[in-house]
Amino acid sequence: MTSSNTTISNGGTVSTQLLDTINGTSSSSSSSSSSSSSSATSSTSLEQTFLQLLVAQLQNQDPTNPMDSSQMTAQLAQINTVTGISQLNTTLTSLASQLSAGQNAQSSLLIGQNVLVAGSTATVSSGTSPGFGVTVASNVSDLKVTIKNSSGQIVNTIDLGAQQAGTVPVSWTPTDSSGNTLANGTYTISAVGTSSTGATTSETTLTGAQVDSIVQQSDGSTGFLLSNGSTVGTTSVVAIM
Repeated sequence: MTSSNTTISNGGTVSTQLLDTINGTSSSSSSSSSSSSSSATSSTSLEQTFLQLLVAQLQNQDPTNPMDSSQMTAQLAQINTVTGISQLNTTLTSLASQLSAGQNAQSSLLIGQNVLVAGSTATVSSGTSPGFGVTVASNVSDLKVTIKNSSGQIVNTIDLGAQQAGTVPVSWTPTDSSGNTLANGTYTISAVGTSSTGATTSETTLTGAQVDSIVQQSDGSTGFLLSNGSTVGTTSVVAIM
């Protein structure tokens, strides 16, 4: 019968499990259940293993050359550091899970709301539109938005007047320059700002869309499925209309 303990030449015994821990090996009696539980080893078992090693070292030290107390102190400090890092990792993992759950709950409140994301189109459906927006780089004395149909023809031009730097949401009633309701479809928008000196600059346009549902993206983060068929991350939403 194979003994579960190994005798040290200077006297005393050390368990085979302890020697396996020192050597980084596993005994023949280890099963798949022990390997699956190794990932859940707590900081307490880590400390116990260290204390067993320390006791074995003290019991078998050379009487003419005893252990250096400073080394033992350093080892104790190291094991405390490892334990602290393990506990910190556990805490951060739990915190990340809680933040993710909270973000999903908050994001669900946007279902049915119109938002602005990066884009240069405006959609029309049944005579209505979720609108669009413009990001103005610096203050302008006049801001004009040009709307074109799928053929590239200008159907309307909207003069938004003087605007300050920032995001300018536009609630748009989809009509042409004569006041007629535009047909359903996707229209292209562009914006030009005029400064007080008369200089013109091309401004960044934003697409308006309704949030249909909350989805999980390929990287695990929360995303919005929009009415125009696109999916964007929560950080891509510039404004909520």
